[in-house]
Amino acid sequence: MYAIVEIGGSQYRVTKDMKLKVPSINAEPGKKVSFDSVLAVEDDKGNFTFGTPLLTNTSVSATIIEHGRHKKIIVFKKKRRKGYQKKNGHRQSFTLIEINNVGASAKPAKKAAVKSESKKEPVAEKKQVAAKKPTAKVAPKKKTAAKPKSTIKKEAAPAAKKTTVAKKPAAKKAVPKAKKKEE
Repeated sequence: MYAIVEIGGSQYRVTKDMKLKVPSINAEPGKKVSFDSVLAVEDDKGNFTFGTPLLTNTSVSATIIEHGRHKKIIVFKKKRRKGYQKKNGHRQSFTLIEINNVGASAKPAKKAAVKSESKKEPVAEKKQVAAKKPTAKVAPKKKTAAKPKSTIKKEAAPAAKKTTVAKKPAAKKAVPKAKKKEE
């Protein structure tokens, strides 16, 4: 028999007599604690019961064994070529618990029905409210006489004058100079 329970924002699969490190709990060692946020339970026969999202009338009880801190984690930050580097350490606190009992009475939580009378109005009142609202009447548009199509053809626009671009003269080829004879 096991259960899936939420402890300290994390979900754990727990069984009876299991030891588990969870985020720090404010209670003395030797005290009993119970966790009501059970998500799912499997009984001895192999039947699963899932909550929507939690199960009601189901809890997991545990005994606090000790408090401690995990190993140190080194956090090193560096930006190359900037002369920036920073070194920090962090140790997370934990509580070691032993699971005593996994709740057996499992019933899915039903969603609470919300009653709101203000949303529902009787039909007669809606008609009265609609009758009180002023309605703006829009005058129909006046029809205008259709304009006759003109039979005059538009004159064609004169052709655009072509402009010519003067071509650049071809580059002169280098002609070898004749050597002058000395007299």
